[in-house]
Amino acid sequence: MQPAPSDPARPSASDRADAAWQWDTDADDRPAAPAEVLSGGGDEDGGPRPTRRRLLAGAGALAAGAAVWAFARSAGGPDPAPPRPLPTRAAGPEPLWTYRGRESAAPERLSGRPAVPVLLSREGLQVLDPAAGTPLRMLTFAAAKADWPNDVDQPNGRVVVGTDRVFTTSNGHLDSHHLTDPASEWSLPLPGEAGNGAATLFGCADDIVYGEVTPRPYTGGGELFAVRVPDRRVLWHRPSPLGERPLVPAGPAGGRVPVLDSSAGGSRLALLDAASGTRLWAVPAESGLSWAVADAEHVYAPEGPAGLRALRLADGTPHWSVAPGPADQWRLLPPVAGGALVYLFRDNGLVSAHTAATGAQLWEHRLPFRLDRRSRPLLAGPALYVPGPAAAGVRALDAATGEERWTFRDSGPGVDVWSLSNDVGHLFAGHDDVLHALPLI
Repeated sequence: MQPAPSDPARPSASDRADAAWQWDTDADDRPAAPAEVLSGGGDEDGGPRPTRRRLLAGAGALAAGAAVWAFARSAGGPDPAPPRPLPTRAAGPEPLWTYRGRESAAPERLSGRPAVPVLLSREGLQVLDPAAGTPLRMLTFAAAKADWPNDVDQPNGRVVVGTDRVFTTSNGHLDSHHLTDPASEWSLPLPGEAGNGAATLFGCADDIVYGEVTPRPYTGGGELFAVRVPDRRVLWHRPSPLGERPLVPAGPAGGRVPVLDSSAGGSRLALLDAASGTRLWAVPAESGLSWAVADAEHVYAPEGPAGLRALRLADGTPHWSVAPGPADQWRLLPPVAGGALVYLFRDNGLVSAHTAATGAQLWEHRLPFRLDRRSRPLLAGPALYVPGPAAAGVRALDAATGEERWTFRDSGPGVDVWSLSNDVGHLFAGHDDVLHALPLI
């Protein structure tokens, strides 16, 4: 990374001609585009902290109200909209804090789950204080995509995050931006012909970032690579034929990485060694394979138009499977693996727990709402949290028994499916432009 000499922690767009993100903070390190914190996380008097209203093309500053952060994008622009009503708890535990952004978020664009609360929208990635819900840092797009949010399934249409970092590429480098500590960012040259190519990141898991560099002009194929984040080291890189790529989001487990291989026609599910990039095995897969989930013993992948099969991690042989019966009208979604159990989700709202060793069902629970690929359940401690549509809320189930512990809903209107992430003590649950911090079970 080549930061501007005047501020080593703040690279600018001019330093990175093809950078996807740039830091955008005030001189005093407050967020340049904050939104209001509507409950919790205030100063000593219990209220939200006021900030300046900064005009990008002007020289003045106005005092902000005690409950509203306001920011104008250009001189002569329209005044910020008045604050919207505070969404309140309609059911479930009382939020520890509630934050409302200035526009609807797009969590489906996040590849991975950070361990700090964030809202990703067209204006950027807003990072919040986990304890208070106050804005900490805004990581913004250098230029908004014209087809946002419809390019989510395109190369580089997702934002790759790890536990505490967001990753981008620029000028032949992998750039690592820390979500809360700008002094901990770094930039690493990518291997091979990266300096003359275009890089795509697939995801970050187990502290490893996976990506591919393709040549310019494009002649077919590219070079896969893996970078270990803690020591900033390129683990491996090797040529990849056209059609070979890790599935997004990358989900390695047991030191193995599932990949899609359509290079020889048809679809194949292959497994790579995470430490070396060596292909271990490949088996025929469903046409248009879009997901595979691994745990320490199996790789779970679609079977048929609606079922699921568990393949042995060692050699890819089938072990057990689940499929709908002749009268069933459901489709299985990506499962959640956790230790000795694996949790299956059907689009009709039926959740079931199975032993990973044999596939035997332990319990099932029917939700009062349907599920689809936007629903990303979360296993945290003794509970399985399942997000529904905005009006349906979030259902917390006992991971061992399937019994309902609570359902959280708020009073705010919305059209999006709830999104979930967590740290050691909080569940961060949001929809549309609102994010709540709830206590973990």
